[in-house]
Amino acid sequence: MQGANKLKVFLLLVGDVVVLYASLFGTLLIRYRASFYAEFLKDHAFAFSVIFVLWILLFYVSGLYDLRRLRNNLDFIKTLLLTLAVNAVLAALLFYLVPAFGITPKTNLLIFTVIFAIAEIFWRRGANRWMTFGEAPNKAILVGSGIVAEEVKRVVREAPQLGYEIRAEFSEDQAYAAPEQLRAAARAHGINLIVIPHQLKRDGRLVRTLYELFGSGILVIDLVAFYENILRKIPLRAVEEAWLIENVAAEVRFYDQLKRASEFTAALLLGILLSPLELLIAILIKLTSRGPIIYRQIRVGEKERPFTLYKFRTMRIDAEKNGAVWSSLNDPRATSIGRFLRLSHLDELPQLWNIVKGDLSFVGPRPERPEFVEKLKSQIPYYEVRLLAKPGVTGWAQIHWRKDTTIEDVMQKLEYDIYYLKNRSVVLDWAIILKTVKSLISNPE
Repeated sequence: MQGANKLKVFLLLVGDVVVLYASLFGTLLIRYRASFYAEFLKDHAFAFSVIFVLWILLFYVSGLYDLRRLRNNLDFIKTLLLTLAVNAVLAALLFYLVPAFGITPKTNLLIFTVIFAIAEIFWRRGANRWMTFGEAPNKAILVGSGIVAEEVKRVVREAPQLGYEIRAEFSEDQAYAAPEQLRAAARAHGINLIVIPHQLKRDGRLVRTLYELFGSGILVIDLVAFYENILRKIPLRAVEEAWLIENVAAEVRFYDQLKRASEFTAALLLGILLSPLELLIAILIKLTSRGPIIYRQIRVGEKERPFTLYKFRTMRIDAEKNGAVWSSLNDPRATSIGRFLRLSHLDELPQLWNIVKGDLSFVGPRPERPEFVEKLKSQIPYYEVRLLAKPGVTGWAQIHWRKDTTIEDVMQKLEYDIYYLKNRSVVLDWAIILKTVKSLISNPE
């Protein structure tokens, strides 16, 4: 399953690289005719190769290698065109700001961008059709019912490019009562994958049937693992304490120690580099409203240790005269400069000091206020699991589910937080940082 999807992503990547270099060769052929290859080797090979690496990186950040989003609809075309526009601006800036490139192509860059845009749209639309054409390679039986199973069915139906097709469904009671029907359905429908809740594997008769099917080459996978694979989050409604103990590591990893050292250095350097901007923001806050420049708030950190979070003040000093409440988009309590700071996220610059102190990480679950934590722990199962890791300025949950006004929103974000805790790594952290930058540019609210 994973291998087939990785192959699809790899082929998309190879196709994009081919289109990039083909567009460059086409541009040079138009401009220099017979001497196009000499011009490529002389001035364009190195400079454009560096640009292409950055373009591919931005394609990844924009979700153009996320199989769940690759459909020939308006949203995909808009994302592709926006990414192309950002890439073109980036290329122009780098050519003119980096003397080492040795060239500042105006006409060539314009011609290249037009050719690549046309060729890439045709290539990607064709690739999207190819990935959804014909029979899905993974023909599945889905065992289970309820919200988790319904969400799995919805994603499989809406994203055929993932390579799955559900050909038969069984409720848990049906699977318990008649395992032989599971065997018959697998043979009748040419099944090569069975998705089943973990607890059903404890039934003796059903386990024997699953083992027989496994021996015939059919992959048997947990519903939770399948859900995690296609939705990139953990279904709270389908996990239990034992699963969390086995899958969410609470101990400090070497990666966590390396992360702390690198983040301390990065936060300190950024704080120094951005100090003129922070000084300007401080002056504007002081000139436009009464109250302190820095807003201090107690938040709950790693292993439920409280810490003081620092932000530039964006609200009136009487904003919480009636008690703590969640902030909202276009919050009427925000000051004039505060609205801009919240929209641009510049109000979070003082959190660099929190990172230096070790209270915060660049990436992790969002730190919540103590009064909300106690309430949410009593209302949402396993909420305390997200407190095993150091909280972050941004995180996997924040980039996937930005709403945070209802209990259902918090549950959705917790599913993403637990996914992050289970899979955290250097690669995932950098992906989150890059996707955060992309979302601030294309969807700042």
